Amino acid sequence: MTSLSTPQLVRLGHSPDPDDAFMFHALVNGKIDTGSFQFEQIHQDIETLNRRALRGELEVTALSVHAYAFLADRYRLLPSGASMGDGYGPRLVSRHALTRDELRRTPIAVPGRLTSAFLALALYLDGEFPHEVVPFDRIMEEVEAGHFAAGLLIHEGQLTYADHGLRLLADLGVFWGEREDGLPLPLGANGVRRDLGDVRILEISTLLRRSIDYALDHREEAIDYAARFGRGLDRARTDRFVGMYVNEWTRDFGPRGREAVQRFLDAGHRIGLLPTRVVADFVPAG
Repeated sequence: MTSLSTPQLVRLGHSPDPDDAFMFHALVNGKIDTGSFQFEQIHQDIETLNRRALRGELEVTALSVHAYAFLADRYRLLPSGASMGDGYGPRLVSRHALTRDELRRTPIAVPGRLTSAFLALALYLDGEFPHEVVPFDRIMEEVEAGHFAAGLLIHEGQLTYADHGLRLLADLGVFWGEREDGLPLPLGANGVRRDLGDVRILEISTLLRRSIDYALDHREEAIDYAARFGRGLDRARTDRFVGMYVNEWTRDFGPRGREAVQRFLDAGHRIGLLPTRVVADFVPAG
């Protein structure tokens, strides 16, 4: 048992990209008092974090909303830390124009089957489609080299694909918003392991909200830190990317954000990608 004088170690998993680094800056760099907790950063790509969450390995972790459907028995969703595509989102790109029918017949490079981008693309293509999982930071070069006819981009690739001579086939955030009455596309969330218990879960939730508030209130400082994680992004693009995915939705999902999450999960169930209907379990906002 952890003594009262020894901080409890909390392993905090997040992607090595600017938006996650921005929101966790205060939490891991001593900008706020973390009380009885000591946070240890774990930097891994989102599909790896999703897989680790299936095994319950991390106390707190970034995860895909799609993946949550398979690990709701182990994790609850924290009210803060959302990555929402509000009129934008993962982008499907290619060297050449392709129709939806063509896309349904040709393998697409994707960053992981459990990513929300994968589920959003399945909704766009009306179900399963031929694909191959490729590390997210190699998808552009694989498409550019002609190894795949199309690729699904997350993270900074959403801003830099044109630099590689690629064209946009579909912005899945736009697609979702048009389909779902203007709701944002729920991509990422932060999960907290259920076995920590209600008291500690609420304490961790409060700390995460304070970290996000600190970053948004000290934007230049937090951008300086986040820029270390901006693969191929200059500071201006880092700032733009962070602004896309760390904003008021990130402070709290809010009613519309929660509705978007549930609609996204329900849509995945209807097309058969999620075997059972899952009801999103959010930790109450503090």
